[in-house]
Amino acid sequence: MNFDALIIGGGVAGMQCALVLGSAKGKSFTENKNIGIIMHQRASHLQNALFNNVLGLKPGTLGADILSEGKEQLSQLYPEIHQIEKEKVTTIIENESGFDIVTNKKMYKSKIVVIALNYAAPFLIKGIDEYVISHQRANPAKNRIQLKNNNHFIKEGLYVCGTIAGYRSQFAIAAGSGASVATDVLTLWNNNNPVKVHDKV
Repeated sequence: MNFDALIIGGGVAGMQCALVLGSAKGKSFTENKNIGIIMHQRASHLQNALFNNVLGLKPGTLGADILSEGKEQLSQLYPEIHQIEKEKVTTIIENESGFDIVTNKKMYKSKIVVIALNYAAPFLIKGIDEYVISHQRANPAKNRIQLKNNNHFIKEGLYVCGTIAGYRSQFAIAAGSGASVATDVLTLWNNNNPVKVHDKV
């Protein structure tokens, strides 16, 4: 399957990125854009999280519930976003029109790739490991990593968001990072005219 944008990682940053991209599907500049997200979540730090300090989330919300409910929200509101389950990316290879994304089961092509994994070492995706550095905002004793980027941008067609972009491990920060990348992608598709997407009553 070929994509215009493929998100790798189904944690908070990846799903927030997918939700914002999905919410723009009615815009003329997203017409015929094929968007997907590889929902590998086993290693998500949300699995054991408990939230009392996130605006809009009921105190006591469990991260594990957010993982499952987020997938349902995405499928109900924006079924055009392809959710790819039970696959793990092993290699990303640049090609003449974007990237080949190889998983343990299939290969996909995408013009844009968004890396939205957590910041745990080691980084196991071949092909972009040259961008791996020590995390600049995490406790050095925890051996966290990030991908070198400039405001989420690694190189043409390749973005990163969430903790692996160098941001701290806070729910609101990771979600905002994913949303930021989504609006950057939408801006690119809109001939570099700045885009933000709001639903209104």
